Amino acid sequence: MSPIAIIVLAISMSVDAFAVSVGRGAALGRPRFSESIRTGAVFGIVEAITPVIGWAAGVAASGFVQAIDHWIAFGLLGAVGFRMLYAAMSRKAQTEERVGNSAYMLLATAVGTSLDAMAVGISLAFLNVNILVIALAIGIATFLMSSGGMLIGRLIGERFGRAAEAVAGFALIILGSSILFEHLTA
Repeated sequence: MSPIAIIVLAISMSVDAFAVSVGRGAALGRPRFSESIRTGAVFGIVEAITPVIGWAAGVAASGFVQAIDHWIAFGLLGAVGFRMLYAAMSRKAQTEERVGNSAYMLLATAVGTSLDAMAVGISLAFLNVNILVIALAIGIATFLMSSGGMLIGRLIGERFGRAAEAVAGFALIILGSSILFEHLTA
């Protein structure tokens, strides 16, 4: 996987955490810097762990599906991308449901936003990639975007976060399509 593809994947995986962080920042009014760092750290760590878990599950199953692995990667990335598009375009405001100030709510929200990274991790198991580099890139991007999202949430509101999530969904669909195209034309 090229460095540009890793960057696109890392940013795409962290946009949902960014959108939630923007909503948290907007709902909390004026979050403290330490609250922003804590939120970014929790989101970043969870978001870095889940693709590794998905990758391990995919590696365990890879012997059974080698002939169709590129189709699986395409399907999973496309499904996650379409789910992100749907979430971004749904009219229902979800900020009230997502925002909570307890450590439990923060962790639960981080796990909820990282399930797509687990699905992407499964698809990465079928490709010749260094999962640790990708997981680290996803974790760092998520930390930075979540921390920043908390701080600027009161300025830009939830609408921008939803637009960013839609762009990330398109990016995942394009990434899945390019993986399929590369395997079919090789």
